[in-house]
Amino acid sequence: MTLWEALAVLLAGTAAGTINVIVGSGTLITFPVLLAVGLPPVTANVSNTLGLAPGSLAGAIGYRAELAGQGRRLLRYGAASLTGGLIGAALLIVLPGKAFDAIVPVLILTALVLVVVQPRVARAMAARRAAGTLPPATDGGPLLLFLIALTGVYGGYFGAAQGVLLLALMGMLLPDTLQTINGIKNVLALIVNGVAAIFFVFTSTVNWTAALLIAVGSTLGGMLGAKIGRRLPPVALRTLIVVIGLAAVTKLLFL
Repeated sequence: MTLWEALAVLLAGTAAGTINVIVGSGTLITFPVLLAVGLPPVTANVSNTLGLAPGSLAGAIGYRAELAGQGRRLLRYGAASLTGGLIGAALLIVLPGKAFDAIVPVLILTALVLVVVQPRVARAMAARRAAGTLPPATDGGPLLLFLIALTGVYGGYFGAAQGVLLLALMGMLLPDTLQTINGIKNVLALIVNGVAAIFFVFTSTVNWTAALLIAVGSTLGGMLGAKIGRRLPPVALRTLIVVIGLAAVTKLLFL
């Protein structure tokens, strides 16, 4: 990896860490960059997951005020995320590399759709709350636990836009503010990335240079994202994610 490539990976990690804390989808920034510097898809995904885990921790710490009183929920949701993340990580190792090459473009396109429709989901959530159609204080029941576990499987396998998906699911099934939900989302993303990263260290090939660069960048980005919150223009963020994601799909399919 050249100096300029290392700088690109570091900056991508910083951007991903920031976006992950605010919205999610940071993998759509780092994963294409890792492919561009020559890492094979599976190695890039493994190294990326390992590198983004510290950024998730920084974001969760930054949202500690919003997480006050959420201990019971975090235990239940965290158990579901832990189980799902471990299953997803195992699937990445067990399934052949060609399967990953075929699945990743579909996952990226799915993630991009989630990024694009997120504002509509948020408006629908606000309308339901204004109309009083959301139930009183609830944990979402078995349905939300199941959906969180499925999101964990997706996150352990690839992870792009798992944060967006969690925001959408919890936003529709929980009566809390978006800031509280975002804090919970950051903890769940930390659990998924953390368990997958630990699993990958013992079962797969890690490019430690890339992982370390992303870890440093994502930690800085996680702290930054927790501070600025929703101050960054969401339209600009979504546009950037979509452009880079489409570039990744193009690279995977045609190069």
